[in-house]
Amino acid sequence: MREETSINVSPLVARVARDQNDILAAQRLRYQVFVKELGGSGAMVDHAAQLETDRFDPYFDHIVLVDPDKSATVGDHVVGVYRVMRLSGAVAAGQFYSEDEYDLTVLRRSGRRLLELGRSCLHPDHRGGAAMVVLWNALADYVKRHGIEVMFGVASFHGTDIAALAPALSLLHHRHLAPADLRPRARAGAYQPMDLVPPDQIDRAAAMRSVPPLIKAYLKLGGCVGDGAYIDRAFNTTDVCLVMDTAQMNAQQTNLYLRARG
Repeated sequence: MREETSINVSPLVARVARDQNDILAAQRLRYQVFVKELGGSGAMVDHAAQLETDRFDPYFDHIVLVDPDKSATVGDHVVGVYRVMRLSGAVAAGQFYSEDEYDLTVLRRSGRRLLELGRSCLHPDHRGGAAMVVLWNALADYVKRHGIEVMFGVASFHGTDIAALAPALSLLHHRHLAPADLRPRARAGAYQPMDLVPPDQIDRAAAMRSVPPLIKAYLKLGGCVGDGAYIDRAFNTTDVCLVMDTAQMNAQQTNLYLRARG
């Protein structure tokens, strides 16, 4: 699954991981963000080596954002990461990662080329700037090269206090619910209804301010959410399933955020 295409915006370079050193650096960054910063955990988290790993890693491609100034420092050169898995990877793994949380039957039956997204994160020093755009440009290149038609994956709100998250979750449900033929449903064991506040009682501006930046970015690209949230207590998050039909993406935002090379 290794690919050599890279996207360069000085001084950062985004490319598919080339070797185990790249993957270890990505897992180390994930540990810093998801475990140390956000308080997550997991069966395969290696606290001694400070690596956030899971059984699905071998079946994903890992798009890494590399800081060339740190390339000589082993394990410190990756400052951003996205991991992506096509259907072939899911077949090899036995499932998509998201299927632990969501029933993806509608997506699997669609017959469309699917790409699962996950574990997106940036080093704190690279947030709020061009870094995410560079990563997304590389993602767009990957999507174009493989003819992907539908992208999906879980994205998280930090914490599991549903009362605090109710306005934001309700806003997503009322205004950004996926069409029925592309609407995964959270698994029954941890299904959390998102229709918690009536539409006319939501302060939309305040609710949207509490939506994480990554989810907002997906919405700007025409993304929508599945039925119900999933409470992930191991990672201390409340997850929603985002779905993006690449044919329906807003052209202006696609050019801005996901500029694939011609």
